[in-house]
Amino acid sequence: MKLLQDKVALITGGSRGIGRAIALKYAEQGANVCFTYLSSEERAKELQAELEGLGVKAKAIQSDASSFTGAESLVEQVLADFERIDILVNNAGITRDNLLLRITEDQWNEVIQTNLNSVFNLTKMIIRPMMRQRAGSIINMSSVVGVHGNAGQANYAASKAGIIGFSKSIAQEIGSRNIRCNVIAPGFIETDMTEKLGEEAKQKYLESIPLKRLGTAGEVAQVAVFLASDLSAYVSGQVINVCGAMSC
Repeated sequence: MKLLQDKVALITGGSRGIGRAIALKYAEQGANVCFTYLSSEERAKELQAELEGLGVKAKAIQSDASSFTGAESLVEQVLADFERIDILVNNAGITRDNLLLRITEDQWNEVIQTNLNSVFNLTKMIIRPMMRQRAGSIINMSSVVGVHGNAGQANYAASKAGIIGFSKSIAQEIGSRNIRCNVIAPGFIETDMTEKLGEEAKQKYLESIPLKRLGTAGEVAQVAVFLASDLSAYVSGQVINVCGAMSC
C-alpha cells in the first residue's frame, strides 16, 4: 500500500518548483492531485498529463489563491470533481525584494496578499469539508526567512512568519476534529526563484549552509509526503526546517 493511496490533495502554485515536486511525489504515493497555476498553462497541462501517467486522477486549475472568492470557487470545484479533499498544500508565493527604505506600498501589499492572505483564504475554505470528514492534513509552506528574517526581504519575511503563527493557531483550533496543520520552512532550494540570484549571492549563501549545497525541490517534497501521510498522525502545529542545518 502506498503512503497516500486514494487520498485527494490540493496544491496551490503546483505547476513549477517545489509545488510541482510535491505533486509528483504525491502521485507516486497514490494520491489524486489537483493543483493550481496562475499563468503557466502549458507547464500545467504537461504536469497534469505526467501525473495521469502515474495512474492517478489529476487536474490543473487556473486560480488566484490570493482572491477570497477565487479560493471559494476553487474548493467548490475540487469537491465537485474529486468529492473530498484530504490534503491541502498552501505553496503559492512570490518575492518582491527591496530594502525597507526603498520598498513601495505595492511591493509590500502584493507579497502579503499572495503569500499570507492566500493561506488564510484556502485554509478557511477547506476547514468545513475536512471537519465533516473528521480528517485532514494542511501543510503551509513558509521559509527559513520567516524564522530568522533576512535583510532586504522584510515583506517576504513578514508573510512567511505570519504563516507560522497562523498555522500554530489553526492546529490548536482544529485538532479535536482530527485535522492537522504543519509548516515546512525550506532554506535555499534550487528553484526558479533562486535561479535569479547572482553567483556571488549564491556563494555567500552556500557558505552559511553547513551541508554546503542548495537543497532540491524533491527533498522538500519528501517532507511534504511525510506530513500528508499517517506516518505523521501525531504531528501537528510544527515547523520543519528543510535547510541543510542553515537554521539551527
